[in-house]
Amino acid sequence: MNAALSSVNNGTIVRLPTAAMVRAYFALLSRLLPTLARRQAERWFTRPPRYAGRRSHPVAARRETVVAGRHRLAVWQAGAAAAPAVLLCHGWGGSSVQMGSFVAPLLARGFRVVWFDQPGHGESGRGQVALPDLVAAIAALAETHGPFEMAVGHSLGAAAIGLALRRGLSLRRVAFVSPPASMVEHTHNFARLLGITPRIREAMRTRLERRYGIRFADIDRLDELRALKLPALFVHDTGDTVVPFEHSQRLSAHLANARTIRTEGLGHFRILRDAAVVSAVADFAAGKGDALPEILPVLPLPAPIY
Repeated sequence: MNAALSSVNNGTIVRLPTAAMVRAYFALLSRLLPTLARRQAERWFTRPPRYAGRRSHPVAARRETVVAGRHRLAVWQAGAAAAPAVLLCHGWGGSSVQMGSFVAPLLARGFRVVWFDQPGHGESGRGQVALPDLVAAIAALAETHGPFEMAVGHSLGAAAIGLALRRGLSLRRVAFVSPPASMVEHTHNFARLLGITPRIREAMRTRLERRYGIRFADIDRLDELRALKLPALFVHDTGDTVVPFEHSQRLSAHLANARTIRTEGLGHFRILRDAAVVSAVADFAAGKGDALPEILPVLPLPAPIY
């Protein structure tokens, strides 16, 4: 939430609440009506914002529907049915089309590509969702469209892939783009953003843990990643202000067969559209990980000094 936010709807300017207004509201509500504060904070925490970016898909694709629990997922796929498959997973508040830059390069390397709107996002409906819903969606797609040679995830979509791997998802390799390392930290950051008290934050966490049957602390058990032996690629921008670069450093430290590409100046979202990043991920999918650079864009060698 940025200060002085506004939107235009049918020619009418609608003023949205500033961050300061939201914090003041929740600070007052937390003191006077803590139960209501918890309910509203939980609603904000579990309702993804609607994606407002581009809508068109990158290539002609087969549109399908897959049921994952209470969710009906909008799914697209392209490529030969018998080709090895790659799954693309967008992040919180995003859209399947955000992963569109990866589709054509992966198709060109001989893969079948599957991408989808996460539960509660885009054409996959609305309503309250959380990370376990995203993990369940990946499991459902593995059943209907797998097995997958590789998965590529961005932000919370990357976190969902990581948790799915820990729960038995079978992949030969995986690419994480700007992944977060901790749900507990995310909850604390969310609470600070809204201005809710620690007591309200913990009440919200407890309710969500009961609903989904998993503790946030168990989601954060990064030591479980040590059991994974598959090649893993991390791509993260050093200037990412949404998920700091050090999250990839923490995650990759637990994976024996991991390598990291750090980018400069791409942030949390433009990294998905950068041609060099997309090419590196596609090359990694094709088994060319040894030739990948450590930094993108590749810096020129310094001129010789005579």
